Amino acid sequence: MTFTIIGLCVVSWILQLVTGGEWTRLWWFAPVIGEDEPYRFLTSAFLHSTSPVHILFNMYALWVTGPFLEQMLGRWRFVALYLLSAIGGSVGYLVLAGGPTSEGWYQPVVGASGAVFGLFGAILLVLRRTGRNAMQIVVLIGINFAIGLFFTGIAWQAHLGGLVVGLVLGAAYAYAPKERRTVVSVGATAVVAVALVAAAWLTYASADQVGHLVG
Repeated sequence: MTFTIIGLCVVSWILQLVTGGEWTRLWWFAPVIGEDEPYRFLTSAFLHSTSPVHILFNMYALWVTGPFLEQMLGRWRFVALYLLSAIGGSVGYLVLAGGPTSEGWYQPVVGASGAVFGLFGAILLVLRRTGRNAMQIVVLIGINFAIGLFFTGIAWQAHLGGLVVGLVLGAAYAYAPKERRTVVSVGATAVVAVALVAAAWLTYASADQVGHLVG
């Protein structure tokens, strides 16, 4: 599944280039449009900026972490982790965008960074659970999160959202008792999915109230 995801991202990036940005406009995410077109919470994770640096970094991170996590967690847990971390990135950006009175509410965002940070969070806990040295992952998370804080054009909110989802699911998948692993994994996946939907719904409900007051 890791290489399937990489392939989808690469094909999508090529379509972004050859369609002159039309493919990007079809699938990007911005808080202002996410309520009416919620599929964008996920599809934006398969888009990247036209600069090859963006997609190369994310695909390299996925290539490094994905096969290991897929082997350790199994296919369906890995896919759930990746997709929910991607959605978590969009939800994180939505919640922290500042509402409809801020510029961020109308700013389109793209990239697999939220999903990648979810993998970072999960692999950190899997490594600790298996007694391996996780310091390199801690440093990697810290450096990349700091880059998002100090450089413009990077949605650190999406990084944080994906990381939180990855840590929660990573803890559930890695530390569940063997005899209850399936039950715990399914339950944790469902709880995280519901929590993401609830966070988005509450944010939009609050934004609608602000809009009525301003109007």
